[in-house]
Amino acid sequence: ARCNGFKLQEAKCVDIALSSCTDVAYTQMMYPNFLDQKSREVIEYSSEYILISVLHNLLQGECNPDLRLLGCSVLAPQCEKDKVIKPCRHVCENLKKNCLPAFDAIDMAWPYFLDCDRFFAGEEEGCFDPLAKLRGEVDVEEDLPSDLPGTFIQFKHHSYSQMVSMLKKTASKCSHIATTYSIGRSFEGKDLFVIEFSTKPGHHELLKPEFKYIGNMHGNEVVGKELLIYLAQYLCSEYLLGNHRIQTLINNTRIHLLPSLNPDGYELAAEEGAGYNGWVIGRQTAQNLDLNRNFPDLTSEAYRRAGIRGARLDHIPIPQSYWWGKVAPETKAVMKWLRSIPFVLSASLHGGELVVTYPYDYSRHPMEEKMFSPTPDEKMFKMLAKAYADAHPVISDRSELRCGGNFVKRGGIINGAEWYSFTGGMADFNYLHTNCFEVTVEVGCEKFPLEEELFTIWHENRDALLNYMEMVHRGIKGIVSDKFGNPIKNARISVRGIQHDVTTAADGDYWRLLPPGTYIISAQAAGYSRVMKRVTLPAKMKRAGRVDFVLRPVEAWPNKLLRRSMEDMYDPYDPLELFDPHAQHGQPEARGGSPPGREKPWWWSYFSSLDLHKPLWLLKQH
Repeated sequence: ARCNGFKLQEAKCVDIALSSCTDVAYTQMMYPNFLDQKSREVIEYSSEYILISVLHNLLQGECNPDLRLLGCSVLAPQCEKDKVIKPCRHVCENLKKNCLPAFDAIDMAWPYFLDCDRFFAGEEEGCFDPLAKLRGEVDVEEDLPSDLPGTFIQFKHHSYSQMVSMLKKTASKCSHIATTYSIGRSFEGKDLFVIEFSTKPGHHELLKPEFKYIGNMHGNEVVGKELLIYLAQYLCSEYLLGNHRIQTLINNTRIHLLPSLNPDGYELAAEEGAGYNGWVIGRQTAQNLDLNRNFPDLTSEAYRRAGIRGARLDHIPIPQSYWWGKVAPETKAVMKWLRSIPFVLSASLHGGELVVTYPYDYSRHPMEEKMFSPTPDEKMFKMLAKAYADAHPVISDRSELRCGGNFVKRGGIINGAEWYSFTGGMADFNYLHTNCFEVTVEVGCEKFPLEEELFTIWHENRDALLNYMEMVHRGIKGIVSDKFGNPIKNARISVRGIQHDVTTAADGDYWRLLPPGTYIISAQAAGYSRVMKRVTLPAKMKRAGRVDFVLRPVEAWPNKLLRRSMEDMYDPYDPLELFDPHAQHGQPEARGGSPPGREKPWWWSYFSSLDLHKPLWLLKQH
């Protein structure tokens, strides 16, 4: 085309040089962008660019890096073969729906350049997803030979996106018994992916116990992550091959595997590389938080209650003071997960030793760093820990001159606080806030081993992983209902002599892990009379005994202690109810609107360097 005798230069793809957009999933953009900004300098001095650069601070981490990447897709539009590609409208609409409350909380209008109708396109027009990188959909798993057997497992270290790809591929291969889902986002926006195995994926089934494994809580302890990726592939392929043990396990259990709780930390550790036995780098999250010190300290409260007659050492509420500190989005996501599914049994896989530890992890005397501190369920926890240790050929080896040799005389297991005491651990929180029993498995002395060691590590842990999962079927299970057969939610199942109750799930079903023995079991609920039963569990019984309860209503409430303990289960102030783990990275304090008499909100100072181009479009009253 020509204009007044001059030839117009056609727009070309250029490398992205904007510092706030260098981590997008593409490498080239085009000038002018969708806002008709014709150069890097014009963009960098614009209020739109400053906004996406400071949104993380303004929203206290919420909806980021999602919003920044969405903004980059408009300010630095993807360019391929000298053609610009618009971002997808549905991605914009979903993000706006989730994040608009965060803008409202700071009295800020939704940015005009994130207008989903104006700058975004439908899928039928050929758009791209600017947030695909956060979901691990960009870095594709390398192609393997097509003639490999279906049982083939590649024993390698998986990057975040390779892990996501492998989990999705496995779930697709076994779609009738598997699905993937995310429990939330890491601080840097990576989905915390879970693969689930069940005969009805995505749904809780009556009387079917819920089990979980969590790996990579410390980002530099990578063996647990890889073991769970291999375990997912093994469960899928062996189920399809008709392996009786695996089919029985999946047909009777709902299994959740979360390979990486700290993908941000893993990325840092992976930069150091395998073989580097890093004890620090990557251990913590991107916020510099140790996730296994970040949970509420309920153990101190349990010790305080222990001497009070009638006080329960279970379902202890989260103290309000806990929320005054820095709580990681990963921690909140786990707590929300625990609220949404009635987990019965769990293990967290760590590295740096070879031993199985069990609660309490915090000493009953705070000044004692190594002090035996048992829970009311000491016998059951020892049985659980031994189920893993005894099935592991190295942990059960009697040699003291090996990794984990210090624990040989203890049978490869130890009470956590007796090994070393710490507060804010995930295992204690599981036990004291929910029905779930959790142990910690230290799967090896090397935190980030070389790839050639992974095959051996898998074979050492495979049977132990399966054996521990099968322990979810020990003890008793049943349904608590009224005389009409209606399920009773939150009924308490008590065991005489054990100061720790479990509660019924939404469908009235419950599971109570117990070692062999004879017990007096009682069920009670608000407004109903208590029912007691005597139960004997034989030593060789490897499946849960069925014990149902039918409760009859009472006109008056006779038990004040029960009422108090029932009410205790619900937190008066509960930020978890407000927290959306998928869209947010922390809940900002509600600031409301601008106080009377103040023309500009508090965040206006961020744009003070812009003389003539201040973003009036961010002001709600504008």
